Amino acid sequence: MDILNITSEIKVTEKAAKEILKIKDENNIPGTYGLRVGVKGGGCSGLTYTLGFDTEEKEGDTVIEQNNVKLFVDGKSLFYLSGTELDFTDGLNGRGFVFNNPNATKTCGCGESFGV
Repeated sequence: MDILNITSEIKVTEKAAKEILKIKDENNIPGTYGLRVGVKGGGCSGLTYTLGFDTEEKEGDTVIEQNNVKLFVDGKSLFYLSGTELDFTDGLNGRGFVFNNPNATKTCGCGESFGV
C-alpha cells in the first residue's frame, strides 16, 4: 500500500471532507471505509468521474489521506486525477461534489465528464 501526501496528488477541501464524513455518518458507513475516487470512459467529453465508498484498498491502489478522509485511487485514475481538487458546493448552480482537474482540456456543461 502506498500512502501519499494528498496535497501532491489529490486535494480534498475541508468542505468536501465534512460532506463525505456527514454522508458516512448518515448512512452508518463504518469509519474504516474509504472513498473510492476514479474515472471511467463515458460522458459527452470522453471520461467521467466516479465516487463511492469501499471497504478496503485493492491491488494497485494508492491510498491518500487528508482531513480525516481516506481515498482509494487505482493507478489509471490517478494518472488522470493527479493535481485535482475535490470540493463540495451547495450554491445556486446546484449541490454536489466538484472536481477541479488541471489535466482536463475540455469539460461538458454539467462538469461530470472531461477530456484530456
